[in-house]
Order: sequence, then C-alpha cells, then structure tokens
Amino acid sequence: MEQNDALGQLLHLDRQLNIVEKDELKHQLILHINYLLLNDFNRLVQILYRVDVSEQKLKRLLQENPQTDAAIIIADLLMERQEEKIRIKQTFRNDDNIPADDKW
Repeated sequence: MEQNDALGQLLHLDRQLNIVEKDELKHQLILHINYLLLNDFNRLVQILYRVDVSEQKLKRLLQENPQTDAAIIIADLLMERQEEKIRIKQTFRNDDNIPADDKW
C-alpha cells in the first residue's frame, strides 16, 4: 500500500479542518496506520519522524491507554502535530504589520 490519500492529505494540510473533515480524515488515517502497524512498521516510524510526533508522548499515551487501539492514539497525535504546524505558520504568515522596507 502506497502513501494513502488520508496520509497525503494530512501531510499537505494548509488549513484547519471542520469537524466532518477531521472525523473522516481520522477514520482513514486509522485504517492506514493499522495497515502500517501490521505490514510496514518502518514506514510508520518514518512518518512519525517526518511529522515530528514526540516519541516520549507517544510512548506515554500508549502506556496510559493500553485498552485503546494504538492506531487511534497515533492518528490523534499526527493530526494534533499537523494542526500545531498550521497554527504556527498562520501566526508567522501574518506579516501585514511589518513595514515594507523590512519585508524580504
């Protein structure tokens, strides 16, 4: 299975999703993550590294929630990290208050 649409969509997000979009994306991510857990764990690790998901946070959440499907926890962390990146970009993208002479 190649990088599926949900993962590609997550990695290229440039805006906040509405609740329906977020739920659908999460569902698709969970399916893909479960596939990777069973068939291509190294690829999953690469994705987590690329998105910059905290390894310590992931380990802690997995230990604290042993009855929860690991794919759900991983999908939540991936989405949370991407949303954080979007917020940061939007914060620094707002350069309207910079004088024209100081803009690059």
